[in-house]
Amino acid sequence: MAALQQVDPEIATIITAECRRQHHKIRLIPSENYVSEAVLEATGSVLTNKYSEGYVGARYYEGQQHIDQVETLCIERARSLFGAEHVNVQPYSGSPANQAVYLALAKPGDTVIGMSLAHGGHLTHGATVSVSGLHYNAVQYGVDPDSEYLDYDAIDDLVQQHRPKLLFCGATAYPRQIDFERFADIGHRAGAVVVADIAHISGLVAAQQHPSPMPYVDVVTTTTHKSLRGPRGGMIMCRGTEFAEALDKAVFPGLQGGPHNHTTAAIAVALKEAATPEFKQYAKRICDNSKSLAAALVEHEFRLVTGGSDNHLILIDASSKDITGHQFAKALDASGIVCNRNLIPNDKGSAMRPSGVRIGTPAVTSRGFGTDEMIKLAAWMERVAAARGDLDLTLDERRQVYREIATEVRAVCDRFPAPGLPQ
Repeated sequence: MAALQQVDPEIATIITAECRRQHHKIRLIPSENYVSEAVLEATGSVLTNKYSEGYVGARYYEGQQHIDQVETLCIERARSLFGAEHVNVQPYSGSPANQAVYLALAKPGDTVIGMSLAHGGHLTHGATVSVSGLHYNAVQYGVDPDSEYLDYDAIDDLVQQHRPKLLFCGATAYPRQIDFERFADIGHRAGAVVVADIAHISGLVAAQQHPSPMPYVDVVTTTTHKSLRGPRGGMIMCRGTEFAEALDKAVFPGLQGGPHNHTTAAIAVALKEAATPEFKQYAKRICDNSKSLAAALVEHEFRLVTGGSDNHLILIDASSKDITGHQFAKALDASGIVCNRNLIPNDKGSAMRPSGVRIGTPAVTSRGFGTDEMIKLAAWMERVAAARGDLDLTLDERRQVYREIATEVRAVCDRFPAPGLPQ
């Protein structure tokens, strides 16, 4: 970063520090990952200089010969990878992609149904603090209070009762596979447009480690980072073309101006990588690591929501260790292990002081971690929880435990260089 260091040494210093942090700490936030050096190069390319309002062959600015090639390649790769007939790669991220669905296929005041944020859904699935909950009549479903699995019979009853315009399926904190075929049947019998948000699991879907919604639902939205291992962006995909024009118009000019062409190029690179046999093995290892880590955590007497995981994500009830999710997340970060606090179903805490933490295995799997590292990780997490919950320890004694674990974590991280980071 010679040029950046010369022009803006303050920003260069911050970026260098962040690079060190990403190397030295174990990143367990399930929505984070490491992109390849090729994706980074495309993201930082001269394509950021070009404005391109409109779509391929129908732009409002001249000089689009190369931009149209990039966007066409990106669309073709997404269609092939996910089996979609129509793809829009211009959404700036997953939330704008979902908002485009609302704009295209519903009107303010229409009834929409999605998974409750408190039970593992996303803000854009009808949460009251989101536009999706403020401008629409949002009805929410959750998980069974005992099993913590999705209760499809209860969801069916709710959907048939309210007959929504849109039915969202997909989650941001649900550790089990989702039955998209069942959701499609439920929604279509009620006359709803069924939308699958696969932002978290798109890499698993692409690699056939999670059933695809594409044969069943009407619209699929996703981010392009997380398990797909691309840049921060979004896509909207359809199995048919019935809603294609409305969705495209909702993205532009409805919600956005020109696409971020450097991001589009980086998405195209990530999609090419995701079509390789190596990526399929990577996605399988994500799930294998998640199962191994969940099993090891259970051995250390952590309570997990649903008792385990069959995707990339694990939701831990920190109250099983007599601490809050907020306390656990802060203590883990001090120990070199990064996660996020998270509500669990029927949480007695608040969003800022929840009972749970959310962890996932995409980033650590990108580094090459395997079963042995998952066992070590669970042991470290147990030590952190024990220190944080021990009221007989002084603050300095707790911090000493955290420092000792952070040193051990760093030694393991040094053995597993992260993709895309300077070595």
